[in-house]
Amino acid sequence: MPDTAIIENNTAKQKPNRVKEALSILFSSKTAMVGLIIVMFWVIVAVFAPYMTKYTPTEQDWKAPNHGPCAEHVLGTDELGRDLWARLIYGARVVLVVLPVTEHFMLPGGTAIWGVLVSLFIGAVLGLIGGYKGGWIDEIVMRLLDAMMAIPVILLYLIIVAAIGASAVNVVIAIAIVGVPGIARLVRSLTLDIKTREYIRAAETRGESAWVIMFVEILPNTRGPIIIDAMLRVGYAIFAMGTLGFLGLGMPPPSPDWGSMVAKGRAFILTGSPWAALWPAIAIASLVVGLNLLADGIREESMRYQ
Repeated sequence: MPDTAIIENNTAKQKPNRVKEALSILFSSKTAMVGLIIVMFWVIVAVFAPYMTKYTPTEQDWKAPNHGPCAEHVLGTDELGRDLWARLIYGARVVLVVLPVTEHFMLPGGTAIWGVLVSLFIGAVLGLIGGYKGGWIDEIVMRLLDAMMAIPVILLYLIIVAAIGASAVNVVIAIAIVGVPGIARLVRSLTLDIKTREYIRAAETRGESAWVIMFVEILPNTRGPIIIDAMLRVGYAIFAMGTLGFLGLGMPPPSPDWGSMVAKGRAFILTGSPWAALWPAIAIASLVVGLNLLADGIREESMRYQ
């Protein structure tokens, strides 16, 4: 019993140290900090969107269609007179903060985040099983995933969304399906390395089940690369959402989908009203770049501590 108490005490002390170490890695990287500032800007405006504009994303000002930036409309208006700042921040809300499942039911966490989380769960399970079990199970899982990876990503997105329809939930499903093969291969490669370690052999000697070894012993030790990969995948998901919206397969109108905003706004670029296409394009680019900088900075700093 005393030994158990000592172990629990040491574990409790290690948790704050891990948090402190993670924060020190984050704050010691200028690249990561620039990315964090960009990402936090969009997170903050998305969370507080109702308090940052007096307009709704669908409210129309018929007196000022395709109007440039002014005191009344900070970023201008689109072809229907809708405030572009309101549509931008409510669009960020859908991407990062809330997932509209139905008209009256929403889940915390944006469309891109839920898509990546679902793909992480499925991909991690498949990668752990394939990497730890090996043999015919590994062959079947990996060959199926290889077949999926043989299809161009954008084509796979189009096939999935065209088959099941355009909605927030269906975009999540598409992001999850497309992301599973890459995550599964990453987890599998990490599992193949970790399962040769001494503490895995010790767990097997104690008679631990395969599921305990995979999810208690192996999975927690893969979290570093998986977290960094997940950050990058959120950026890819946002870019994919923009592409689907541009092609008319994203969020159904009149949702403030950044991709569809670019698609509709490009028709007015040559008429001297580029604002409706310019601002959502900048929003997509800045958020994706911010997530990539954050992930790259953390990865570079983490490698120094290895």
